[in-house]
Amino acid sequence: MTAGRVSKQRRVRHLAWALALALPAAAAAAPDPADEAALQARALRLAQDAIIVDGHIDAPLHLQQKWTDPRAMPERQFDGQRARAGGLDAPFMSIYIPARYQKEGGAKALADALIDTVERMAREAPEFFALARSPADVRRNHAAGKISLPMGMENGAGLEGELANLDHFHARGIRYITLTHAEPNRISDSSYSQERPHGGLSDFGRAVVARMNALGIMVDVSHISDAAFFDVLEVSAAPVVATHSSARHFTPGWERNMSDEMIRALAAHGGLIMVNFGSGFLTEPAQKAYSAATAAIGAFMKAEGIGRFDDPRLQSYIADYQREHPFPYATIDDVIAHIDHIVALTGIDHVGLGSDFDGLGDTLPVGLKSAADYPALVAALLERGYTEAQVRKILGENLLRLWSQVENAAAGEAPS
Repeated sequence: MTAGRVSKQRRVRHLAWALALALPAAAAAAPDPADEAALQARALRLAQDAIIVDGHIDAPLHLQQKWTDPRAMPERQFDGQRARAGGLDAPFMSIYIPARYQKEGGAKALADALIDTVERMAREAPEFFALARSPADVRRNHAAGKISLPMGMENGAGLEGELANLDHFHARGIRYITLTHAEPNRISDSSYSQERPHGGLSDFGRAVVARMNALGIMVDVSHISDAAFFDVLEVSAAPVVATHSSARHFTPGWERNMSDEMIRALAAHGGLIMVNFGSGFLTEPAQKAYSAATAAIGAFMKAEGIGRFDDPRLQSYIADYQREHPFPYATIDDVIAHIDHIVALTGIDHVGLGSDFDGLGDTLPVGLKSAADYPALVAALLERGYTEAQVRKILGENLLRLWSQVENAAAGEAPS
């Protein structure tokens, strides 16, 4: 995942690298089983009672390519059963537009098809899911025991260069847009590409941000270049969000994560960074391993003319690569370290969770492998000393507040 890395559709989604186990500290005192059981019970109660918002889950593209009952998808990291078990209330469904559609065409049609897929999830599993277009919808669905399905478009290429398409997608339920993805588009430069044709936001991109403000669509600054990020802050009259990014402090030099300066600026503008769970976002060793694997596998696919992840040649190559290059998984403690760092920089009101479930293959931390595992994260936060009120903010209240502020700004109301 270096600059200029292969686009997301060429990522490795089925990596199953060996688990690197940390040796226990010899001097560590054994935890009291009763205390541990009480902590876990408390965490489970809080996870079920609080509203948990996840900024980014990549279920729709998988379901659009091959429909599966969304109640139970054992091959995936998110489904209705896991979400309910983990207390997840509002997973933002990623309406993901691969960068190749910028050249091939069909980006808007794909976005509409993915929105249709999310609507089908709610229609065919109404006992689990309900659509949500506002924070009020999320709270109402939570009270009714439903998992909300708000939607965010990942890659503004779906607009196909037409501002009027913002109105179309707002009407269809899109409530944030990640301005670009793996490559620059008509809106913005990308953190993943060495090509920087706009030097930040394009003139069209500035108009897009202004229109998103007017409609009440959140601006997502994940994936964009540093220069584009500061352009967004200059243009946007409303707070902005990084829906699935982490702190660059832990992955020095990797532009996909946010620097301390950017995190402070985001918070000063009223914004929020939602921590990505991918091991490559959390630690430098995992980031380097993931970048090397992505480059190697991308090169193999290009050399062999492979365009599908289920190609037997690719699966054989991946299996060999896994054996030769064990992956250094992060842990839940690494996720907490990012949260601690952001809180130290900005305070408790500017951090949330953006797992990237089903978008990063098997690179998730030990103990945080699916939507069922949020209680483990809650337990770790409580053990670290966060109060229940602070944990509720991290889990979802910060994002719901920001979303309401974006809605209010569009309606011409003063910030609450």
